[in-house]
Amino acid sequence: MKPLNPRFIFLLSLTVVSSSFGFYLPGLAPVSFCEEKSKGDAEECQTDIQLFVNRLDSVESVLPYEYDAFDFCKDTNERRPSENLGQVLFGERIETSPYKFSFKADKACVKVCTKSYDIGSSEDKLKLDFLKKGMELNYQHHWIVDNMPVTWCYIVEDGQKVCNPGFPIGCLVNQEGKPKDACVINADFNKKNAYYIFNHVDITIFYHSGDETNGMSARLVAATLEPRSIKHSNDENPTCEGAPMDIPADFKSNLKVTYTYSVTFKQNDDIRWASRWDYILVSMPHTNIQWFSIMNSLVIVLFLTGMVAMIMLRTLHKDIARYNQMDQITEEMNDSVIARPGLSVFLGQGTQVFIMTFITLFLACMGFLSPANRGALMTCAVVLWVLLGTPAGYVSARLYKTFGGENWKTNVLLTAFLCPGIVFVDFFMMNLILWVEGSSAAVPFGTLVAILALWFGISVPLTFVGAYFGFKKPGIEPPVRTNQIPRQIPQQSFFTKAMPGIIMGGILPFGCIFIQLFFILNSIWSHQMYYMFGFLFLVFIILVITCSEATVLLCYFHLCAEDYHWWWRSFLTSGFTAVYLFVYAVHYFFSKLQIIGAASTILYFGYTLIMVLIFFIFTGTIGFFSCFWFVNKIYSVLKVD
Repeated sequence: MKPLNPRFIFLLSLTVVSSSFGFYLPGLAPVSFCEEKSKGDAEECQTDIQLFVNRLDSVESVLPYEYDAFDFCKDTNERRPSENLGQVLFGERIETSPYKFSFKADKACVKVCTKSYDIGSSEDKLKLDFLKKGMELNYQHHWIVDNMPVTWCYIVEDGQKVCNPGFPIGCLVNQEGKPKDACVINADFNKKNAYYIFNHVDITIFYHSGDETNGMSARLVAATLEPRSIKHSNDENPTCEGAPMDIPADFKSNLKVTYTYSVTFKQNDDIRWASRWDYILVSMPHTNIQWFSIMNSLVIVLFLTGMVAMIMLRTLHKDIARYNQMDQITEEMNDSVIARPGLSVFLGQGTQVFIMTFITLFLACMGFLSPANRGALMTCAVVLWVLLGTPAGYVSARLYKTFGGENWKTNVLLTAFLCPGIVFVDFFMMNLILWVEGSSAAVPFGTLVAILALWFGISVPLTFVGAYFGFKKPGIEPPVRTNQIPRQIPQQSFFTKAMPGIIMGGILPFGCIFIQLFFILNSIWSHQMYYMFGFLFLVFIILVITCSEATVLLCYFHLCAEDYHWWWRSFLTSGFTAVYLFVYAVHYFFSKLQIIGAASTILYFGYTLIMVLIFFIFTGTIGFFSCFWFVNKIYSVLKVD
C-alpha cells in the first residue's frame, strides 16, 4: 500500500470543503416581494410577510417547549406548516405568530397584545411562574422570516460581531444583585431578585432590490432584531420609551405585560439571496480550528499509512518467505469462531449504518441538506436506514454461513430487530420523559406508529430479502486449508493480549474526530448551527482510513504472535473508539454544559447511549472488514507462493 500523496489530500480537501458552499438548497425557489402599489407586475410577488415562531430551548435544559407553552401573544388564525419527519424527531414546532408586516412599510411601536396576571388567579400564577422559570433558565426565542432565522447580533469582548439565531425571553438579576446572561447588556437592569422580560423587539429586515431589467422583484436577504425591556406607561397607546419592565420574584400585586415591536426595512444589494446565510455562518466556530482538526487527522493517517506500507513491503515479505520455507501454511481461521448469531448481526447492521452515513454526508456536502432545509438531515438518514435493510440482511447471512452457523432464522431475526430494537426502546423511554415534562420534543403517538410502520413494513421485509439472497450464496471460503483441531496459542506478552490491544486500537481513530466531535455536540446540546459538512465528510473518510489501518496493524501484530482469534478482536479494536466517545461525552457534560435537573441529565445520557451504540457497530464493522481483507490477502499470497 503506497502512502497517500499529501498534494492529492490537500486538493481533495479543498474540493470537498468548497462543495459544501457551492450549492444552496436545490429544489427550493426564492420568494419575491413587492409593495402593494406595484402588485400586478409581470412577476408574481408577495406583499405580506409572515413571521413564524419555533420551539424555545435553553443551554441549561434539554427540554424544549412550544411557543404556546409560554404566555406570549398568539395568532388569532394560528396555522402550522407541514413538518417533515426530521423536524418532528428534533422537536421543532413551527407556527404562525401575530407579528405580520407589509413589505417596505416601516412601523414604530406597534402593540401586539397585553397579558394580565391577577393575583387572585391560581392559573395566572402558574403562567407567570413558568415564564419566570424560562427567564431563569435563559430560554431562547427562535423566529423565522422567509425561511431564515431572525438573528440577534451583538459585539463580544474581542470586537467580533456574533449573530445568534435566537434571543432570550428575558433575564434574571439574583438576590446578590448579580445579572445573569442577557441582563449584562443593560446597566438599568439593577433591581435585586427581579426578572426583566424582553417585551419589545426592534426588527430590521434587509432586502435585495432585485433587477428591474430582468423583471426580478426584491428578495429578503437578512433579518435581525434587538430585544428590549420596556415598562409601558400606557398599555393602549404605547410609546416604547421608559424604564425596563421588571417582574418581582414574589407575585404580590396585579401585573400587566404589553408586547410591542418596531420594524424597519433596509435595502442591501451587496448580499445575494443565494448567500444570505453567510452573515450567520461567519460568526459560528472558526474555520481555522476545522483546518487544524483536518491537519491533525491527516498526520495520524500518514503515520499509519507509512506503518502499513512498511509492513506490507518489508516485514510481511520476510514472513512470507519464512513460512514458505517451513511449508506449514495452515491456519485455524474458522475454528476460532463460535457459530452463533452475534458478530454477523453486528456486521450486518454496521454495513447498513455505514452506507447510510456515507450517502447522507455526501448529500449534505453537496448542499441538499443545508441547515435552511430544516429536518432534512434526519429525514434523509431515517429513510436511507429503512431502505438499506437488504445489504444488512445479505452481509449478515453471508458471514453467518461463512462461520458455519445453522440457526439462520435466529440470525435473520436478530439482524432485523436487535440493534434497532435497542435504539427504539431507549428512544421510547426518553420520549416518555419528554411527554411527562410536557416538552415539544416529545414525539407524537402518530409519528411513533409511523416509525414502527417503516421499520416493520419496509426495513424488516428488506432485511429478510437480503438474508434470502445471502444464504443462497456459498460461504466465503478461506484461502488456505484449516486444521480441524485448533493449535494451542503460545503465552502472550502484555502488548499482544486482547484487552491492551483493543484499548490502544481506539485511541488513534478518536484522535482524528475529537475536535469535530466538539462542534457536533455543540450543535446538538448548545443549539449552535452546524453547517460545515465538507469538513465532516472529509473527517468521515479519514476516520474510515484510520480505523482500517489501526486494526490491520494490531491484527498483524497478534497474528505474528500466533494468536489466530482475530474475528471478534478486529471488531472490538476499532469499535472501542465508541468507548472514548462516551468518555468524551461525559467530560463534555460536566465541563461545557450548564444543564441542571434530573430529567435533562437522563435525557442527555439516554440519547448519548444511542449515539455510542451506533458509532460502536459502525467503527467495529470498518475494523472487521479491513482485517478480513488483510488476512485473506496474506494467506492468498502464501497459497500462491
